[in-house]
Amino acid sequence: MNTEAVAVEKPFDFQFFYKVRERTLGRVMSKMKRFIGRYIEQRLPELGFPDFKASYIAFLANLEEDGITNNELARRAGVTKQAMSKVVKLLEDDGYIYTVKNERDSRSSQIFINERGKQLMVAVFNCMEEIRAKFEVIAGRERVEQMIDTMVMLVREIENDTGPLSGIHCVQ
Repeated sequence: MNTEAVAVEKPFDFQFFYKVRERTLGRVMSKMKRFIGRYIEQRLPELGFPDFKASYIAFLANLEEDGITNNELARRAGVTKQAMSKVVKLLEDDGYIYTVKNERDSRSSQIFINERGKQLMVAVFNCMEEIRAKFEVIAGRERVEQMIDTMVMLVREIENDTGPLSGIHCVQ
């Protein structure tokens, strides 16, 4: 007589799946990113910036007052040099930045923000403050501060281990 136990497959529990799905990190972060992007893209035209896309925020967030090269900007934003070059060209054409040949390396340029770009940065900052205020109404100031503190801590640790957006691989 065969005494091996036969594994009985348990039916898939959709209710458990739905409960877990709502709290998965990827889903929550994705929805938050979409909300923020949609909010900014709806709000900025009202503030005089109809041509700005939320996907350019990583570009703005990494600019330096004294200028920065395309390669350094791409590294900080975690995108390819080619992708960054495309964004730089678009934002230069739209009048948010300007470029100057790098004095130390004639093959590259320094990217600078101009007055319109500074106005855009203020507008984006104000939009983010509006979002933060909305979150505080929903969850309270203390919980929002804790959420931000936790996310900053996680990002710092991840970047300490891997560098900005590099070296992170999915485990399969």
